[in-house]
Amino acid sequence: MSDGIYVSMNGAAARMAQLDSVADNLANVETPGFKAERPSFEAFLAKADARASASKVYTAAVATRVDLSPGAIVVTNDPMDVVPTGRSFLGVVTEQGVALTRNGHLTVDANGTLTATGRAVVDKEGHAIVTPPNATVRVESSGAVFANELKVADIGLWEPQGAVDRIGPSLLAPQDPSTVVPSTDQLHIGQIEHGNATALEAAVQLVAAQRHFETSMQALQTYKKLDDRAIEVGRVR
Repeated sequence: MSDGIYVSMNGAAARMAQLDSVADNLANVETPGFKAERPSFEAFLAKADARASASKVYTAAVATRVDLSPGAIVVTNDPMDVVPTGRSFLGVVTEQGVALTRNGHLTVDANGTLTATGRAVVDKEGHAIVTPPNATVRVESSGAVFANELKVADIGLWEPQGAVDRIGPSLLAPQDPSTVVPSTDQLHIGQIEHGNATALEAAVQLVAAQRHFETSMQALQTYKKLDDRAIEVGRVR
């Protein structure tokens, strides 16, 4: 079998990974706090053995990183919509511990818990922020939370300084919790942050990835036809 088939298969598989990532980014352009994934590709030489030539260059999607750059800011004038300044994130409680989010659409549930993405928001000590039931809650740019004009907590802001994994449309988990440090940033009130992948960017990347995938598949078919012809020539009639 021609080595070109393996090269084409690797190229098609890499582009499939890119298509999945770009399609996900496109679907979440307007998702509050969404962070796009960016696949990384690498070309490498195959090890010389009986089946493959070391002169063949293979392509593979070797890693996917989460882009932490800020997204588009939309003014809502809702006093419970907040956007952390700088590269800071809100902390929310999950089953696996505290996760990070830039989705600052805050609400207060029936138990008085301040929530974002449906999860309890944590204070600077990492504890869930709970207000008295039926209280009038407001948040200041400093992160101070008031219930009936009485300060009850300070929203904790955190900055990841290491790699993170996306565990939800707008939820991130640090690969190493020790790389997340407290931040002194503040909050913009009455604003919300959308995803950091634009529709135009994602659409262009989607078309490009689709074309590269189709090219790899066409090459795969061409190499297959060449192999079939070689078999026909070598067949004893």
